[in-house]
Amino acid sequence: MIKKIQASSHEKLIFLFLLLLGFFALSFTILIKNKCLFVKNINPQNINFEKPNNIVVLNAECGNVIIELYPEISPNGVERFKKLVNKKLYDGVAFHRVIKDKLVQTGDLEFGKKNKLDYGKIGTGKSGFGTIKSEIEAEFNFDKGSVGLARSLKYDTEDSQFFIVLDDEPLFEGEYTPIGKVIYGIKVLEKIKYSHRSEYILRPDFINTIRMYNEN
Repeated sequence: MIKKIQASSHEKLIFLFLLLLGFFALSFTILIKNKCLFVKNINPQNINFEKPNNIVVLNAECGNVIIELYPEISPNGVERFKKLVNKKLYDGVAFHRVIKDKLVQTGDLEFGKKNKLDYGKIGTGKSGFGTIKSEIEAEFNFDKGSVGLARSLKYDTEDSQFFIVLDDEPLFEGEYTPIGKVIYGIKVLEKIKYSHRSEYILRPDFINTIRMYNEN
């Protein structure tokens, strides 16, 4: 007859400790892999906007980013942005330049598309609609969440690329064309993939869609 061996209290404690250790290790792994776990996804349909015609919904991996556009500040810049949004040209475009806690940049329609990324040229692509003039005369505070049109080192070279600042950037004032501000969903942008080694990202995150609110 085989005798049943009972575990000692010490052995039971060790077993319990190993179970807890395994549980916490698994939980930590899940948290690391799911970067969007604690990001609230905003449903724009639950919000009553004062100017719905100037609301844009950008959808990224972790949810919606809701942007209010300011045509009274930068009419040409906003017009260009809306044109590209309405043509759905931003869908599937990379966040190719990301500086942690500083800014995210996207909108390279030529070299930044998911199905034809060109790492050697990304950041230099055009829209095909030509450049527009810089609109930097109006007073505008580039505080956290501000959206601006990117340009080359020269003024009047804005096209399709845009950036969103993740911190106050007073030095941008009078330098870049502002087109709006994020009013909901800034944490979605804070989860965009970045690199410690470079501002330009290998295997970047992408815009899923950008739509005018009235289309939703």
